[in-house]
Amino acid sequence: MEHVRRSDEMRPVKMTPDFTEMAAGSVLIECGRTRVLCTASVVESVPPFKKGTGCGWLTAEYAMLPGSTERRKERDGIKKDGRGVEIQRLIGRSLRAACDLTRLGERTIYIDCDVLQADGGTRTASITGAFAALTLACDKLMKRGLIVDSPVVRQVAAVSVGIVDNVPTLDLEYVQDSRAQVDMNVIMTREPDGEMRYVEVQGTGEGRAFDKKELSKLLALGEKGVKALMKKQLAALGEKAEIIGKKPRLIVATRNFGKLKEMKALLGDRFDVMSMAEAGVSEDAEETGATFAENAVIKARALMNQAKCAVVADDSGLVVDALDGRPGIYSARYAGVHGDDDANNRKLLKELANVPAPRTARFACAVALLRPGHEPLVCEGTCEGEIGFEKKGESGFGYDPLFICPQLNGLTFAEAGEEQKNRISHRANAIRALKRALEAEA
Repeated sequence: MEHVRRSDEMRPVKMTPDFTEMAAGSVLIECGRTRVLCTASVVESVPPFKKGTGCGWLTAEYAMLPGSTERRKERDGIKKDGRGVEIQRLIGRSLRAACDLTRLGERTIYIDCDVLQADGGTRTASITGAFAALTLACDKLMKRGLIVDSPVVRQVAAVSVGIVDNVPTLDLEYVQDSRAQVDMNVIMTREPDGEMRYVEVQGTGEGRAFDKKELSKLLALGEKGVKALMKKQLAALGEKAEIIGKKPRLIVATRNFGKLKEMKALLGDRFDVMSMAEAGVSEDAEETGATFAENAVIKARALMNQAKCAVVADDSGLVVDALDGRPGIYSARYAGVHGDDDANNRKLLKELANVPAPRTARFACAVALLRPGHEPLVCEGTCEGEIGFEKKGESGFGYDPLFICPQLNGLTFAEAGEEQKNRISHRANAIRALKRALEAEA
């Protein structure tokens, strides 16, 4: 006895990954009697409007093969039919909504959706299957070392809904679609935190108008169907689904474990933070900038060019008012030898010998985040204080034994210790500003 679907029931769905061998990613998706072959091919170039941006592109093509319907369909020639053009644009928009193409580099992913057999819902099946093919292609790019971060930042799937014989119905096949009073396609994404969002809703009252209550029912059915399809996508992809929403890599331009730990604590919810050693890269750029910000960008850019992923670098130093801002960008080599803390402190005390208290000063830091395909993001932070007359404290480094901070009840950075210092430091303030700037981008 033939099974009669409930109005809220999906057709049987099957996805076969790696259906063909030549394309970087391929999936055969079957929704009832509808069958679509979705492939993702990678080309090492971008359209002219993307050249020089460091950003990739994704585009789609859709076609119904001649034998996909009972009556032979003419094969698309040079000029595609209007319906096919509209559908392939929808597929492209939907998949781009799932991607951060700045992570792809200057290459293009071509999505091809060829309908082998049509029984309703070919455009929504194309989007759902193409997402799986896209994920397979990006996984392959990452395994080959051609890209570092996954461009697939969220899941996307699509389903049709409609009102048939005055009943809101999920996943319309052709016999339902042909007599539907209302026809709608629902395309949604799922964020890594599980939040569902709409990419596009295409709804038309073909036999009659529909009210807000009916719209709500259709959207609820659509979300139910999309979630079921997303579960099928993950099952078909297996462990390769791990690249969906994977945090991008962020390399910290430092050999200081404390600084790395601080970056992980402040940015680890957004990035996979690692050291240069962990990433197998080194930073040896010459700091030729005139400001902390310029030097931070120089260091970050040199490292990003090696690593091909997000990089954060900082430059910091001591700014003393009585010395017209010195030692400033030369803080680490103030006495002539880079990193000679004792010599730097002795020179600072000598130059301030005739300056009475309070000898106001501040630690300043500029943090630069560089990401392929993005403009540099530079944030600065300071910590106000004054220079003491003698060194106090055993912890810290650099000018910490001389820097007295009011926020630490008059202790020097070296007396307060690393944990207290890091809560109010110039670097912590700069990184917090960076985190706020990143949150504002979202």
